[in-house]
Amino acid sequence: MIKAHLALFGAAVIYGANYVIAKSVMPEPIGASAFIVTRVLGAGLIFWFIRAFIKEKIQRKDYWRLLVCGITGVALNQLFFFNGLQITSPLNASIIMTSNPIVVMVIASILLKNKITPIKIAGILAGMAGALGIIMMSADGQSNITSVRGDLFILINSVSYGLYLVLVKPLMAKYQPLTVMAWVFLFGSLVVFPVGMGEFLEIQWTALDGWQIFSVLFVVLAVTCLTYIFNIYALQRVQPTVASSYIYLQPLLAGIFAWIFALFSEHDYIGDFSWQKVVCALLIILGVWLVSRSAAPKSLSA
Repeated sequence: MIKAHLALFGAAVIYGANYVIAKSVMPEPIGASAFIVTRVLGAGLIFWFIRAFIKEKIQRKDYWRLLVCGITGVALNQLFFFNGLQITSPLNASIIMTSNPIVVMVIASILLKNKITPIKIAGILAGMAGALGIIMMSADGQSNITSVRGDLFILINSVSYGLYLVLVKPLMAKYQPLTVMAWVFLFGSLVVFPVGMGEFLEIQWTALDGWQIFSVLFVVLAVTCLTYIFNIYALQRVQPTVASSYIYLQPLLAGIFAWIFALFSEHDYIGDFSWQKVVCALLIILGVWLVSRSAAPKSLSA
């Protein structure tokens, strides 16, 4: 049990660091869409290499779901996240991302006809208030490291990933997780490559310094592959509700890494910190807590 929590905490630390590390190399020398091509190409090759040792066939009727999962869970999710992070602050992005459990509940209620109780409605409203508050503060133009468009991109990413989590659940129960991820990344690449390949081909790889190379490897190996292994390991030992609760750590960890980064570089990613954003974060956390009070859906098969 302790190892499971250490794995979840390790994944949370990697996610928290990703907000700062990925942003530090965007848009120069690597554009957001080019970064996604790099990530999908690198992680996809790793997943397919491991997949070669797994003897498992996909039923024909499941390919459409894998295609949709690839579009929502890889293409739209990652394109909107990295393009949003490129033009907004790590703090804003991490706060908005904590709304994801609420998004998952709403989508599951729509697709699976799960009942929404008054408590869940209160949670949805609280979470929406927090997310909209963050976006409205960006609209005031008080900070040069945030933008409404960037915040909206992060919100769209959260919705896309929420849809993916609902749709992929039956596949994860039916096939080996690595089999699912290999196909999801393959189908996601069909959208990602046409969008970002132009930027990708413009990357001057030989001109990258040590930090920039580390950032690329960190996103491909740690953020994409290692966190996946950590989460799968933990979910075999703890309930999904326990695993999802670690999302609350993301704003705190992103803030800590932004502060550390500001000490050793010219980038200041904590200049937009304010007590109003703390209130918005607490509203989202309250909303997630209210939504999570009711029992989770018995089945996510659709």
